[in-house]
Amino acid sequence: MASKKKNTKQNKIKKRTNNTEKEFFSLREVLIITILAIVFGWLMGSIVTSKTANLTDSQDFKKLRNVYNHIVNNYYKKVDRTKLIEASIDGMLEYLDDPNTIYMDEKETESFNQVMSGEYKGVGVSIVKYNDDIYIIDVFKNSPADKAGLKVGDIITEFNGKDIKGLEVDEVAKLTKNKKEVKIKIKRKQEQKEVNIKLEKVVMPSVSSEILEKNGKKVGLINISVFASNTSSQFKKELRDLEKKNIDSYIIDVRSNSGGYLSEATNILSEFMDSKNVIYQIKTNNKTTKYYSKGKITKKYKVVVLIDENSASASEVVAAALKESYNAEVVGKKSYGKGTVQQTSDLAGGGTIKYTVENWLTPKGDYIDKKGIEPTVEVDLNEEYFNYPTKDNDTQLQKALDVITKSN
Repeated sequence: MASKKKNTKQNKIKKRTNNTEKEFFSLREVLIITILAIVFGWLMGSIVTSKTANLTDSQDFKKLRNVYNHIVNNYYKKVDRTKLIEASIDGMLEYLDDPNTIYMDEKETESFNQVMSGEYKGVGVSIVKYNDDIYIIDVFKNSPADKAGLKVGDIITEFNGKDIKGLEVDEVAKLTKNKKEVKIKIKRKQEQKEVNIKLEKVVMPSVSSEILEKNGKKVGLINISVFASNTSSQFKKELRDLEKKNIDSYIIDVRSNSGGYLSEATNILSEFMDSKNVIYQIKTNNKTTKYYSKGKITKKYKVVVLIDENSASASEVVAAALKESYNAEVVGKKSYGKGTVQQTSDLAGGGTIKYTVENWLTPKGDYIDKKGIEPTVEVDLNEEYFNYPTKDNDTQLQKALDVITKSN
């Protein structure tokens, strides 16, 4: 999950032909990582049909090929051809000076696709780094981690006998690679505990919900951790279950959500607004196109969206659309600010490149790249929450509850 966070053998780009669905990814080091596997926070990509440049007969390509041949045939040390090609790709992308234009090798592409499908083989937790410690911020129901007794708030201190204090999220992730079983030592308050966990297939629950009551009102809290290919279906199920319980209003929590598929964000927004409502705009060169909700009705529920500095891409699309088109309140901290759209293309021989092709705008036409979405009510997260996270000391959630249950 991206950490919060990052062969072609024939050097030709192979276009995707079976998927023109847009995705949203951001290149920041993701705070959340699922299954303790490397999942990248590129959230804000766009998979669309693209033009493929044919450089086979160009002088520039001949120059590149000549350099490659000279190095492979004449360099005084043995050269890894695959790594040389990858380095040339990295060089081209680095020239663009765009942090959201990246190259993923075969393993990275496989890991990314696995997570975005909503299924993977792993432990079944989400973690975040805070003050050099790795905290568990979510344990997936019926996952290996859940069965082993791991809990939200646990601090992972050792992984397979290795002290992980100070490691980045992606460095911890690598410790699960090619493992069938892992040994994890955790700290829970003053208690130390060590468990052996067998990695199994986990269906990633990207949406969870519960009912909170305040001031005599029932509020449905819906948390979205990522916009994977099965997120909107999970969201609809949770929403229907809450509606049956006569919910008065909703809090949609997309804090630390790096994004995902735009289609999933669109489906979720369509649950609240009819087709007259703009949910985002796409700008390409001098052309700007408005995209509308697919919903049939606009609901009357009062809605508050929770965001933070790590809410990016599709999360920002949802927050901006509900703020500007649905008149929802937005509580928390200014979001990450990811306003560009990337296109991904598979490479012959394996791997994928992702490069910027468009800008996206809010329904009212604001460009939020590197600026983020300003909350209507700004609230810092209490330091106490990181030491022992509860809903009571979650100051952002509590403010959202105050806002949504106050009398009009």
